[in-house]
Amino acid sequence: MKITSTEIYKLTIPMEPFVIATETSYYTQNIFIRIHTNEGITGVGECSAFPMLVGETQNTCYEVAKDFARMLRGWNPLEIEQCLKLLDDYISNNTSIKSAFDMAFYDISSKAANLPLYQFLGGQRKTIQTDLTIGIAEPQKMANTAVKYVKDGVKIIKVKLGKNAKEDVLRMKLIREAVEPDIQLRIDANQGWTFDDALYALTEIAAYDIQYCEQPMRRYNDPLLPKLKSLSPIKIMADESVFDHRDAIRLIEANACDYVNIKLAKSGGIREAIRIADACKERNVPCMLGGMVESRMALTAKVHLAMSHDGIKFYDLDTCLLGHLADPVLGGAVYNNYFLELPEKAGIGADIDQNFLNKMERTIIS
Repeated sequence: MKITSTEIYKLTIPMEPFVIATETSYYTQNIFIRIHTNEGITGVGECSAFPMLVGETQNTCYEVAKDFARMLRGWNPLEIEQCLKLLDDYISNNTSIKSAFDMAFYDISSKAANLPLYQFLGGQRKTIQTDLTIGIAEPQKMANTAVKYVKDGVKIIKVKLGKNAKEDVLRMKLIREAVEPDIQLRIDANQGWTFDDALYALTEIAAYDIQYCEQPMRRYNDPLLPKLKSLSPIKIMADESVFDHRDAIRLIEANACDYVNIKLAKSGGIREAIRIADACKERNVPCMLGGMVESRMALTAKVHLAMSHDGIKFYDLDTCLLGHLADPVLGGAVYNNYFLELPEKAGIGADIDQNFLNKMERTIIS
């Protein structure tokens, strides 16, 4: 099998404003690709650029994707390791756009095997229940949103914090008072706190029964994480500090975290995500699978991955519920009262409506 051409699209989906500690999103900065082969099998991939985390934008991803597409002409997409090595040898980092190509290679390979991706990866169906995230806003407004979520059937709420530690404590107090004790609460500071702010906030917020806190401090403060973990009454999940399996091993062996959050845009795709999950499982550290602001296309690939690895215990797969004002995806995973269900189709089982793509900036490399 050989790659004959690649379609590249700037997949921009309007959003309601979504605020975290380091950024406000008004639309997706996504890239969608289709890789065509001489055997008629087509693979699709999507990434969501998040400049404050990965240092990529939609524009940089688009330009690098053109280079990747030219380099890959004539290559066999079934040889995933060799194809990904080609991309890694060409340019360092750029993990978001690499993840889109990685996804397309796995889509082609599982279609060629006539298996759903999760089966191709050696997995089996399991229950996937996502949380739903509340972006940063005025404390009472966030509490009101939590009430709305619970009325809609949400059982797990993730709360974005990190702009002001004292206000964050008030946010969690009001949210916990507004929802029943059986509603599970998670928090995510997105690197927003200093060490002192993190210790203060985690100590005060612990009274509100918090499952864990994601990434309390900046990545460059990783040397302080072991101390924070030892003092924190809330478990610590590493997110922006873990891009690959080496990062995961480094933090776990330093006793710096209790859990690890895997995102395809950080890891460069499914291949490295599996390596992270394997490294964590070997060290008895559970993982979460999260994301940026992908559409249901990339979401579907993530659900396949979640079903393929029993080391992935937590699911933050609400990205396309966070105010997306359009859903251009055909097929794919669907939400059933915040449980995710997959179609039984070969490959990823999702694509983007061509009528929607025709409105986007695009390039075809053949």
